[in-house]
Amino acid sequence: MDFHSQKDQDIIVWVTRSLSEQDWTAIREIGVQYDAALVVTTYRATPQSPANNDTFTVWSVSLTSHVVAPLLKGVNLRWLERMRFAPGAPLEPAILYDNCRDCAAQTYFTAFYYDLSHHVWAARWMRGSDAAPVWSANPPTGVNWTQVCTAMADPDGRELVGAWNHIDYGSQKPPEDYVYRYDLDPLSGQERTQLLTGPATNSLEQRLCGFMSVVPDLSHGQDSWLCRQTVQPSSTRKPVTTPPANNHGQAAPPGTRH
Repeated sequence: MDFHSQKDQDIIVWVTRSLSEQDWTAIREIGVQYDAALVVTTYRATPQSPANNDTFTVWSVSLTSHVVAPLLKGVNLRWLERMRFAPGAPLEPAILYDNCRDCAAQTYFTAFYYDLSHHVWAARWMRGSDAAPVWSANPPTGVNWTQVCTAMADPDGRELVGAWNHIDYGSQKPPEDYVYRYDLDPLSGQERTQLLTGPATNSLEQRLCGFMSVVPDLSHGQDSWLCRQTVQPSSTRKPVTTPPANNHGQAAPPGTRH
């Protein structure tokens, strides 16, 4: 919605009234699909508080009733390029956000979609009040923790997000690897969070480290030592040592005549 456009004022007024009893200080963004609005509000503790201390909330607001539902809260909201999680499906708005500011933050990823059966917007890969964790600035104590994350596309075009956590305990015990795949089940269309094992783990590790992210700003750790030792070195062409077919073992210095 364009807050300065006259044709959008009816929806802006409707959304404002619907959220009138909620805790916010500004409506930042409104997106509409069918009969529901995806709305971002921000909260500022005092008028003197710096803008970078704002928290945000994403809402689903019905445009046929004044029913509202909070989808998630956080800080440092970053919109990503839209993503497609199933062949032929609509592109979905995607975000990164943090759980706190001026701290060792956990960063989360999600995308929003219109739930046709319930006529509301919904957020993907929610676990309680948080979405999919993709990296953290708060490593466990006493270990070396390496994190890799990226967005990629399968051959059929559907996109997914992968995250790899490698925990090195030094001499205490062998290292541990946790490789997650966030995507939609191709049969049910439902979100799934898979902790991979076996050959699928090695395949995704190679993809996490060896490919550019299909979504700018959704990549982390590709320059780590873990990725440098994981990606198979590209084969280099060996020098040709076989003499050409017309070489008969004779050579003449430059400028001489035969």
